[in-house]
Amino acid sequence: MKSEAFNYSDGADHFIGHLAWDETVDGPQPSVLIAPAFGGLSDFERARAEELAELGYVAIAVDYYGNGKRAGSLDEAQALMGRLQADRKILARRMVAACDAAKALPQVDAGRVGVMGYCLGGKAVLDLARTGADIRACAPLHGVYDRPNFETETIHASVLVLHGWDDPLAPPEALQALAAELSAHCADWQVLGIGHTGHAFTNPNAQDRDGGMMYNARATARAWEALTGFLAETLQN
Repeated sequence: MKSEAFNYSDGADHFIGHLAWDETVDGPQPSVLIAPAFGGLSDFERARAEELAELGYVAIAVDYYGNGKRAGSLDEAQALMGRLQADRKILARRMVAACDAAKALPQVDAGRVGVMGYCLGGKAVLDLARTGADIRACAPLHGVYDRPNFETETIHASVLVLHGWDDPLAPPEALQALAAELSAHCADWQVLGIGHTGHAFTNPNAQDRDGGMMYNARATARAWEALTGFLAETLQN
């Protein structure tokens, strides 16, 4: 298994992601992009990239803040996120750039690319799909579902929403609105709603039960099993 920094650009800014793949495999392989939570690219997403590489994917943990920026505090993370929230076209452009850079890699089969993302990363991968990007799979994990400031195009990806039912950042009405949007624009979508589960349920550092942000080992295991099955279905054939 090989891993290294992954440099790319959207024409305006420079980004440093994390690339992992099995260099012993001959020929192009399917690829999965991983969009991080609002703190920016961290060891958590790098570890997921390594796990996906072991499953046969060229895995890329992306950088949507630029230059590999990682927030040093909650306040800084909220400020960084706020800049992208102010104009979601920028977030979408940066995700398109990451996707295009992945497709240009010689070890990647450009026709078999999927994306997954955590929290703000879940919003990021949905926004990428909303651009009409040529991707096969899109999986937000405890994502946020509000519509961006651009029109939703035909969503070509199959979509799997991995959702904590008690997520305070994505209440039932937000999920219902996303379902209506997907029904209008996406031919293949599904939701796995996990009961008694809040936001950030995959993050072992999430320990705010009263705030609805709490790690849940069982939910994490179920979501990973569903995710890897979904990726195999959409990308391995």
